Amino acid sequence: MLEISIFCHFFSAGHIKGDILIDLSTGSVAHHLYSACEFFKNIIVLKVSDRCIMELKRWVDTRTGAFDWSHAAKLHVDTEGNSDELQEKNEKVKSAIQHVVKCDLEKENMTDPIVLPPADCIISAGLLDVVCKEQEDYIRYLRKFSGLLKPGGHLVLIGLVNATFFTIKKDRVHIFKYDEKFVRKALEGEGFVIDCCKVKERTAVSDLTDYKGLVFIAAHKEQ
Repeated sequence: MLEISIFCHFFSAGHIKGDILIDLSTGSVAHHLYSACEFFKNIIVLKVSDRCIMELKRWVDTRTGAFDWSHAAKLHVDTEGNSDELQEKNEKVKSAIQHVVKCDLEKENMTDPIVLPPADCIISAGLLDVVCKEQEDYIRYLRKFSGLLKPGGHLVLIGLVNATFFTIKKDRVHIFKYDEKFVRKALEGEGFVIDCCKVKERTAVSDLTDYKGLVFIAAHKEQ
């Protein structure tokens, strides 16, 4: 998986590290946190739906019926060259997740009444793709993300480029269509300096979605 190899390389290079990481990603996915847990003491996960909170907490607490992310853990330890540390990796990422909090992106304080401490890094995987309807929405949410960061803090975005939909069961879900040029311009317009940008063109063929590629972009907030 492209994002796993890039995460492992980017984090291990020491470009991004600190005390607090905020994760603002779609669904209840957790695979991207396996690399991050090595470089951040505390991970705060924000979710827009109660269902996603329930599913993630079920996994963190190792409850019956929880989704099994061991395949993601194996990919990470194999990529890092530590294949014998699979169990340790699972336990480390779960212990790093300190809080799973409901958020509302439309509120001035999206976690009201909880006030979050300024973060060293925010990761957002796929969320902006599904919550945005137009370019102004994307830029507005970037501004909100920026407000959660310390000066000099990092923002890591993963998304689908030139996509309009994906299908879940029989439901077609809207995706905000954008390209690499737009994301770069939007980030720079909100005071971010881009550190890394990778685009992987789609190779799999499926009628379930029409995305053209996967983008990974890391930037830091100007001090």
